[in-house]
Amino acid sequence: MPPTSRQALAERLDGGADPPSQTVRAQLVLRELILGGELAPGARIAELALVERLGASRTPVRSALARLEEEGLVESLPSGGYVVRAFTEADIHDAVEIRGTLEGLAARMAAERGVSALPMAQARACVAEIDALLAAPVLAAPAFAGYVESNRRFHALLVELAGSETLRREIERAVRLPFASPNAFVMANSVGPRARDVLVVAQEQHRLVLDAIEAREGARAEALMREHARIARRNLQAALTDRESLSRVPGARLIRGLRSRESTR
Repeated sequence: MPPTSRQALAERLDGGADPPSQTVRAQLVLRELILGGELAPGARIAELALVERLGASRTPVRSALARLEEEGLVESLPSGGYVVRAFTEADIHDAVEIRGTLEGLAARMAAERGVSALPMAQARACVAEIDALLAAPVLAAPAFAGYVESNRRFHALLVELAGSETLRREIERAVRLPFASPNAFVMANSVGPRARDVLVVAQEQHRLVLDAIEAREGARAEALMREHARIARRNLQAALTDRESLSRVPGARLIRGLRSRESTR
């Protein structure tokens, strides 16, 4: 790594922060290196090498690697050290299915337990924001960026409607799985004639889920939310057939088989 790059990383990691903050910063930088392709899938990561590269002490680096292992981005080796994980399409499908199952449970619990007026109004307001973003027949880049943020907020609000701290923690854990978040493949379809259409379908499902929760239809709310998560799987399949689309997915090079696809183009 060039000296200027090493210095930049060190500046992001120091500043007299306490050990927990050092760990978080190391975790964020390492995640960025992995998702940005600087640490390739299969690459071995030695703890001492990272200490030098990041300009941090061993304790926060060790803790950051342990957290990234929990997220599924790296694997520990029996001989010591870590290796950057690669992901198959099946891995991604499973992660999305787990997230969809848990969000479906959140929707069912919200419907069965009932939701007070204020949190439901907040969720409806979020849907209205997305409606405004999708009003134009062709979406510009700022509209897609706005959708990503509003979509993230809608899914967070849905979890809050369930009123379960235990479920909230488990969903947060699931969303940290690589490529499992609601926005993982949104930007893959941000260009092209069908870019807006995919988001319109997802938005209608947002609205129907809230309708089912208000109507206290737990089974319907759960089924809708599980189906909603599967949009990510369809987006993945579409992205895998288009190198340009896949390049817009953070961490795309971690997907096993991508390079062989590229070599045939």
